[in-house]
Amino acid sequence: MNVRRPHISGIALAAVTAVGIGTLTACSSDSAAAGNTDKFDVVASFYPMAFLAEQIGKDHVKVTSLTEPGQEPHDLEISARQRAQLEDSDAALYLKGLQPSVDEAIGQSGLDTKIDAATLTKLEDHGDVEHDHEGEEAHSEESHSEEEGHALDPHVWLDPVKYAEIAKGVGTAFEKADPDHAADYKKNTEALVKRLGALNTEFADGLKDTRSKVFFTNHSAFGYLAERYGLTQEAITGVDPDSEPSPARMKELQKEAGADGVTTVFYETLVSDKTAKTLADDAGLKTDVLDPLEGITDKSRGDDYFGVMEANLAALKTALGAK
Repeated sequence: MNVRRPHISGIALAAVTAVGIGTLTACSSDSAAAGNTDKFDVVASFYPMAFLAEQIGKDHVKVTSLTEPGQEPHDLEISARQRAQLEDSDAALYLKGLQPSVDEAIGQSGLDTKIDAATLTKLEDHGDVEHDHEGEEAHSEESHSEEEGHALDPHVWLDPVKYAEIAKGVGTAFEKADPDHAADYKKNTEALVKRLGALNTEFADGLKDTRSKVFFTNHSAFGYLAERYGLTQEAITGVDPDSEPSPARMKELQKEAGADGVTTVFYETLVSDKTAKTLADDAGLKTDVLDPLEGITDKSRGDDYFGVMEANLAALKTALGAK
């Protein structure tokens, strides 16, 4: 979008930095933007970031996702073509800590505007797997040290409140970087935040009165959602969906299922369901999909973020025995 770049003032770029939207660096050249379009070209790291850019930018942006539909985002390795695509874009929108290859590529690029969604809300440490059992309040000094070494949980988009916080920051970044369309970005952001607020209310109302508050998942992606709505996530594996659970962990979950009235083991669409189904068979439980929304495919129970989140709510209400 080199036809618009002359309008991006130094003051505007400084303003983006001031509000913590992202890191701005000087252009290495005045080469044409990605696709040589007359739109604001945004490269997004994976679906939740691409969705925000599309909803906020509407007709003014051209959004390209580095993660293809059906590809597991954690496994992404940036290609030489994608690095070149980054250099030719106007902005990058990503979530630092989720995809190391993306973090490195964006950090090394000469992009004008780098928007790190992790700076726009507070990330938390949910540990490798979710625990909160009675009698385990007293942890040793050693176990505390281990917990402090855990990486921050990046799955903030599954909490509509935190996702709305990120949306506001992204909207402000777009306004500063592309002032010609600032009014539209502001209006679109407000509309998106309003929809996310309504979704939050729907989740809160739907999950406030349930028979059980514990749900089992394939990997630890739903910590923010559980915390927001007073639930407890028990994950078979940690934040990394490719890690293998220990036999002790599987036995622990079998016992807990009976103690906490768990009926369902949730699995995902982008990773193998083998472990989840093994646990379900051993414990006499049902299985169902709880989508971490890392990508939309023909297997997704919805066409976009809101559609899949509605399906997730329905699945949780059934599994938890909502009244």
